[in-house]
Amino acid sequence: MSPPPLSTRQRLGRTAAIGALLAAAAGGLLYLSDRLGPARQARQFIDTLEASGARHAGYRRAHSHGVCVSGWFEPRPALAQLSRAAMFTQTRIPAQGRLSIGGGGPEAAEAAARVRSLALQLTGEDGQQWRLAMNSFPFFAMPSAEAFLEQVRAQTPDPATGKPDPAAIAALQARYPSARAFAQWARTAPWTDSWANTGYNGIHTFYFVDADGQRTPLRWSFVPLAEAQSMSEQQRQQAPANYLSTELAGRLAQGPVGWTLQLQLAEPGDVLEDPSIAWPQERRTVDAGTLWIDAMQPQQGGYCDGVNFDPTVVPDGIAISADPILAARSAVYAQSWNRRLQEQRQAAEDTP
Repeated sequence: MSPPPLSTRQRLGRTAAIGALLAAAAGGLLYLSDRLGPARQARQFIDTLEASGARHAGYRRAHSHGVCVSGWFEPRPALAQLSRAAMFTQTRIPAQGRLSIGGGGPEAAEAAARVRSLALQLTGEDGQQWRLAMNSFPFFAMPSAEAFLEQVRAQTPDPATGKPDPAAIAALQARYPSARAFAQWARTAPWTDSWANTGYNGIHTFYFVDADGQRTPLRWSFVPLAEAQSMSEQQRQQAPANYLSTELAGRLAQGPVGWTLQLQLAEPGDVLEDPSIAWPQERRTVDAGTLWIDAMQPQQGGYCDGVNFDPTVVPDGIAISADPILAARSAVYAQSWNRRLQEQRQAAEDTP
């Protein structure tokens, strides 16, 4: 059963109580990371996103529209063979997460978003956590953190038109083949009619480390158990703003919805540190478990609201790769979380 939603006063009170401690810790971490550079780059990302209209006080700077979900994950024996993570020996691992859409603000129309996302936090009996941040696209549009920042800037709307400059987008795609490939995926991939029948991909390489210290490079996806149904452009345009949330609530009223965790194993020669390059589909895959979601609640005041779904938070038995985009995401998520926390603290202080 999912935790009951917090009232506005409870949420703001909780935020005010822990805000000073967390802000101090975050400030110290940001000071240290500033000396190494990632935090400065993360601020550039967030500043650019905010300049494009992505600042909504108290909300995430990207994928701000979403819902909290909860359920459990059932590992299969193959998972414990690849990784020594203690949680993978459990029969059931509690899962809390968030389903969201890419781009737009908190009131964005759900069916109109090309990208959908699934974030998860799995917590083992030993207290270790595995956080996953996945998207519906099969590969990343940019090959480096610097190129990613170029993309964010190119997609910033022109104040005169309210839309990105087509010339800037064209120039970006001319420089990066992966950007052209991503645009092709966006034009041609089916638009499924539910969060529940959408697949979500990790896109980054991680290493699973077994009891003997053997490291297996792999990427993962969550493959839906629900049958995919596509939406036409007319259906997307006519769908209510909260179409996906309403549709998911209807499904959950009938029972849990599930996804299979599918691990794609690397072979010699596969590019491990560039998420813009997808591995060949014929690579060996392992079905490693099933995620079940059986409850949802609004994100504001919900249990997912205060979670930073940093994909570099992993338990012993999983190791991150040297993928620069993965490192950049971690820094950007921390910057977004810190600003959101400060805004929520300020709201709590302003509440009589």
